[in-house]
Amino acid sequence: MLPVPDQQSAVPRSQASEKIIEPPCAVVPAGDFLMGCEPGRDEERPVHGVWVDAFAMAIYQVRNRDFAVFMQATGHPAPPNWEQAGFDDPDHPVVSVSWFEAHKYCQWLEGLTGRHYRLPTEAEWERAARGGDEGRLYPWGDDPPTARAEYQQRWGGEVPGPLPVGRGAPNSYGIYDLCENVHEWCADWYKTDYYAQSPRRNPSGPATGERRASRGGSWRHHVRVSRVAARSSIPPAFQYADYGFRVVRGEQ
Repeated sequence: MLPVPDQQSAVPRSQASEKIIEPPCAVVPAGDFLMGCEPGRDEERPVHGVWVDAFAMAIYQVRNRDFAVFMQATGHPAPPNWEQAGFDDPDHPVVSVSWFEAHKYCQWLEGLTGRHYRLPTEAEWERAARGGDEGRLYPWGDDPPTARAEYQQRWGGEVPGPLPVGRGAPNSYGIYDLCENVHEWCADWYKTDYYAQSPRRNPSGPATGERRASRGGSWRHHVRVSRVAARSSIPPAFQYADYGFRVVRGEQ
């Protein structure tokens, strides 16, 4: 059983767990791909060839039940929206976590497991979202989000908010909810014109910045940033109800 500090954050019993279970991950093989989108927005150009080493990505966004274990073990306070209806299912993605909190979670998970867990780079995230298919606009193909069966539930339901993870079909790598449900923090600092100077192998973003990169659509902002190449960013301290994250780890 994990040690519980004297001063615990309030964690609903339904979201707690007695032991840490490593997140199920899918291996994304090493390889080249074309990053960006020529008909996309300015920050998605120029399209450029990128090599990414093999890595493993969590098949689910970090859930409330996962974050609850972290909170119990470390005494970390609950994020906003923690017990709000529509966000409180144990299998909902955790939301309203800052980049710093997401990074701290990765460090905690690494300390427990001895494996190098971290946030994905933008290049890794896009490589995973493309699923080995260069031409697709979305992980599921070229059909817009409005054509998807769960569109009204996820992006226009009576109670706006994310759905529990893993409701739809995974992409060809076996990863769920890429480009939908919640925006996902990336490791990189964000720079609008970074693609013009990005290195070919394992780009990891500029050395400094004011905003951290994020990827994928969410229950609030769907079509605009749900394409695999679409980029977005916010200051790393911000906590928004449509922002979550997923973890990756390196593979030898």
